[in-house]
Amino acid sequence: MTDQNAELDEALERVVEAARAHLAAVKTAAGRIDDDDVWQAYVDLNNASFAYDEKLLDAFGEVTPWDVESIDPDEADRRFGQLADSAGGPGADPYPQVVSVRQRRDYRVPSVTALLRVAEAARRSSVPEDEDAGPVESVGEAVLELLQAGDGSLASLDVPELEPLDGLLTVTEVTEPLDLEAFDDADGSGPFAPVEGDLLVGRLDEHPFLPDEDDHDHDHAGHKH
Repeated sequence: MTDQNAELDEALERVVEAARAHLAAVKTAAGRIDDDDVWQAYVDLNNASFAYDEKLLDAFGEVTPWDVESIDPDEADRRFGQLADSAGGPGADPYPQVVSVRQRRDYRVPSVTALLRVAEAARRSSVPEDEDAGPVESVGEAVLELLQAGDGSLASLDVPELEPLDGLLTVTEVTEPLDLEAFDDADGSGPFAPVEGDLLVGRLDEHPFLPDEDDHDHDHAGHKH
């Protein structure tokens, strides 16, 4: 048991030394992203902590609050090199254009009353109890309310009150990213209109899933241009 205690003391001392070295590297880096010394010190601290935790468990069946796994130093070096490259380091390969994904999906409204009801419920859930949520007065406003409740995700429109129709998705390479300030709030077409220099890479046509169709009609058809 004495030898085990000595090994535990040594393992703990390595953790303390690794923690000090990591802090020193962090201070020296002063916020610099992807610093090699900080990364190496992190790996050393991680592995020292893992080793101490394992020895403590073997000796006394106790654990530390550090939930870590051993890191292979060689693999860590390779991974750090990949991260540095992706962050703009040596070997980085930035793409000069912007990829723009644009989608349209249409819906039929089987029951206006039912859609307004579910939209009003969504609005009430986002308004404090002491405030009047107010009515939802149109189908367009109802759909917008559902989208807002779902943080803009089209998945929030997968409700029985909306019957999906055909839609499409396009992938376009553009020279400049979207500038929201360049378009009026009421302009619903300008941000989607292609401009000179845009390159349409491909289009995916979306068809709604209909249970009575053959299996080959269930899949979405993709068309490239």
